[in-house]
Amino acid sequence: MPYALPGELARVRAVNEKPALVRGTVESIVEPSPHRVEPKCTRFGACGGCQYQHAADDWQPRAKVEILREVLTRVGKFEPPAEIELITGPAWEYRNRVQLHFEKGRMGFHAAGSNRLVVGVECPVSSPRLNSAMAALAKMTRDRRWPDFVKVIELFTNGVEVQLNVLDSGPRHVNRGFFEWCDSQIPGSLAPALDYQACGFVFRVSHKSFFQVNRFLIDKLVEAVIGDAEGGRAIDLYAGAGLMSLPLANRFKQVSAVEVVGSAASDLEFNAERSGQNVVCVKSAAEDFLESANIQPEFIVADPPRSGLGAKAVEHLVRLAAPKLHIASCDPATLARDLAGLLKGGYRIGSMVLVDLFPQTSHIETVVRLER
Repeated sequence: MPYALPGELARVRAVNEKPALVRGTVESIVEPSPHRVEPKCTRFGACGGCQYQHAADDWQPRAKVEILREVLTRVGKFEPPAEIELITGPAWEYRNRVQLHFEKGRMGFHAAGSNRLVVGVECPVSSPRLNSAMAALAKMTRDRRWPDFVKVIELFTNGVEVQLNVLDSGPRHVNRGFFEWCDSQIPGSLAPALDYQACGFVFRVSHKSFFQVNRFLIDKLVEAVIGDAEGGRAIDLYAGAGLMSLPLANRFKQVSAVEVVGSAASDLEFNAERSGQNVVCVKSAAEDFLESANIQPEFIVADPPRSGLGAKAVEHLVRLAAPKLHIASCDPATLARDLAGLLKGGYRIGSMVLVDLFPQTSHIETVVRLER
């Protein structure tokens, strides 16, 4: 039940009824949980960005561990480890990326489950630098120069500069003059890429390249994924801009980094060359790369998108039989599906870590360390 906590007595209204399933909405809380708190954001419950602001910060990650257990058991049909390590960081002002929607001169966020605009010019889970950029954009929307056809803008920051990406402007295109105007208000808007410092390296991150959003836990996530692995040959699947690849090259004699998205693959190659690390960059889909691989690596890292590894990649990973395979997953259901195939193929779970990259939300990031 959205916005109700375990153990609470609530008055609810059914909105969708099916055999053995009733979906409802909370109308009032009769007996609140001791873990219930007052949300920081006045838009909580309307904006679709956060789901847990009504729950205490220290309770949220513990609840996510139990949710993870339930999903792995129900979907994967296997018993998760008795102990799941938990890594947390500051619960507010952690995001370095935000997506904003515009409609008739108004700026804000989408409501949960819809495209309805919830007007807002600040976000308590976003970094101070992003909030200052949002305030600048909100002011600009009141200027006659603002192009009303702009629908979606994404902001990404390294803490100093702010990258501005127009994701949707309908059939029309935003001219350079708009970005020059933005740059005068939000430094960095004109730059095709930003330099982001993490894990002792500097990463170029271009407009369409993925990079982790929690500015406080990037280094700890990488440490959790790599662990104490070292040796001769490693493979980094879904490498992005090289966040795992470059640190891996400090531990292994050769690292093959695999990325299919063009902008990310370009950043990966640039970052590897600039760092001087021994990284072989391969522009390929992970499953295609694995299909052609015939040399067993000592270590494989995989950080797939929400859709997970998929059956083909799992099949090839089982065939390659790397002694160690570590997976970072942002979706417990697809993780459970992939793990079921890997466990059946001869792997066992050495340890599991929940890295709470997304406080105040229902999103769960899991690191699983598999061994043959």
